[in-house]
Amino acid sequence: MKLIIDNLSKTYSNGVNALQNISLDIPKGMFGLLGPNGAGKSTLMRTIATLQEADKGTIFLDDIDVMHQKNELRQVLGYLPQQFGLYPKISAEVLLNHFAVLKGISNKNERKDLVKALLHKTNLYEVRKQKLSGYSGGMKQRFGIAQALLNNPKLLIVDEPTAGLDPVERNRFYNVLSELGEQTIVILSTHIVEDVKELCTNMAIINQGQVSLKGNPIKIIEDLKGKVYQKTITKSELEIYKQNYKVISEKLFLGKPIIHILSNTNPGNGFSLIDADLEDVYFSQIFQNNTNQKTV
Repeated sequence: MKLIIDNLSKTYSNGVNALQNISLDIPKGMFGLLGPNGAGKSTLMRTIATLQEADKGTIFLDDIDVMHQKNELRQVLGYLPQQFGLYPKISAEVLLNHFAVLKGISNKNERKDLVKALLHKTNLYEVRKQKLSGYSGGMKQRFGIAQALLNNPKLLIVDEPTAGLDPVERNRFYNVLSELGEQTIVILSTHIVEDVKELCTNMAIINQGQVSLKGNPIKIIEDLKGKVYQKTITKSELEIYKQNYKVISEKLFLGKPIIHILSNTNPGNGFSLIDADLEDVYFSQIFQNNTNQKTV
């Protein structure tokens, strides 16, 4: 089972090039699509989910031509968008049963068993009678996954699923997605590096509508080995360092900026070599892409 995206492009009426010749091969398992807000991730997800048209390119899920066989794709698709509405005064059990009816599951006993199983899978069974208005953000996201699984999808798309969740809820959500990825193609679109690091065996970084890097996270990190250096500086020095080094990220520790730079050789000047992680990979790609844009 594989999703193949080839040369996909989309330009909106306002001139924004949301997707520029996107090509990806996505196998069964967890696939992370990483990028900043506005990078084109949601446009790509909506296009795969048949919610909007591309200007050119093709998408195939095995032998399903997604661009021309929308109904066939929808029968095997689960989709959790970045924002989705719920009926706040209805319980999770009742609403999930209603969605099952809409999905065409007409047998009452089959529907009852399926709803029960999905509520257990998403750890919502104990609160199944509770109104959705009383659910936390993480519980609502897990309910979103439950409804996305009603048709036992071959392809599951989740768009920014953990934004705003606390660490406990994020971990619960991770566990659900990790289990699903054993049997399904799961595309996790996010700007949170930790999500991809924790879950995905394959990934791509998309920025300004283009794929800037793709591959296995561990191998991608390995390629950056020996090139990332760190130094603690003062706030007043930050702009000077940005002018003289390839500063890919900065963060505060005890009120002082810690900067990470890219360098093929030891820069000296108090910098220390560190083990690169996926966050360094991500920021290095965003830095290089933005630098290229400025020089065009």
